Amino acid sequence: MIRSMTGYGHAEVAGVRLSLSVECKSLNHRHLDIALRLPRGLSALELDARRVIQGAVQRGRVEVSVAVAALDGAPSADLTINMAQARAYLEMARRAGDELNLGGIPTLQWMLEQPGVISREEQAPLSPDEWWPLLHDGLAKALGELRARRDTEGAALDKELRALLAAMGEQVGVMSSRGPAATERKQQRLRERIQALLGGTPLDEGRLATEVAMWAEKSDITEELARLRAHMDEFARLLDEGGAVGRTLDFLIQEMNREVNTVGSKADDLELSQATIAAKSTLEKLREQAQNIE
Repeated sequence: MIRSMTGYGHAEVAGVRLSLSVECKSLNHRHLDIALRLPRGLSALELDARRVIQGAVQRGRVEVSVAVAALDGAPSADLTINMAQARAYLEMARRAGDELNLGGIPTLQWMLEQPGVISREEQAPLSPDEWWPLLHDGLAKALGELRARRDTEGAALDKELRALLAAMGEQVGVMSSRGPAATERKQQRLRERIQALLGGTPLDEGRLATEVAMWAEKSDITEELARLRAHMDEFARLLDEGGAVGRTLDFLIQEMNREVNTVGSKADDLELSQATIAAKSTLEKLREQAQNIE
């Protein structure tokens, strides 16, 4: 199966305290070009992340962005209560009340608001080793969705390319059928021109036949059509094989275009010329579609 170079993938994965969001987009590009944006705390994992991307995509510009957020309800710090400090505050409040002849008991809220009773200790950030399983999971899921969409679009491209290749086959068939007749007409016109130039001078039929045959050989399109069909067969084989064949298909289209141009330069027949023009149009459409293939 061939694969398109355009696609999109997104994934959300969650750990104990944090969630991680991965977004992947890919566009057409001659080679593999990775643009990776990681949060500052994950920068140490960039090389590992790039290896995962390279294992999933072989060609195209791939833009990957990763974002980190705290989970709803997950504590960002550890809270502790100093009971000894709380007892000291309670004892001091009671003593002051007795000495000043004031009634009442300190409330819990008052107690917790006193300095040193509650302490807040920020949790240590995750280490790269702790981050990697979460990042790897997010990348794998997002890239999996990206590949699935590239596969879907690739199936549509495959159908379009095969239809264009079939149209190309019909045009080559016209070239093949018109070639011999065109060559015969060229030979006849050449004979008539030579006879007109020589007037009543006797002709050396053997020499004339040799010259006409040599000229006809130069205008023969049999070899060009044979190479053109071979390129088309290879094109179809690569579509069947699938994988990262985009650059090879593009090369074959260039070779097919070269053969069609040669046939066109030798064409001395209206239908043959029209077939080469139609073939060039088909090749341009093939080229446009092939540029989307990985």
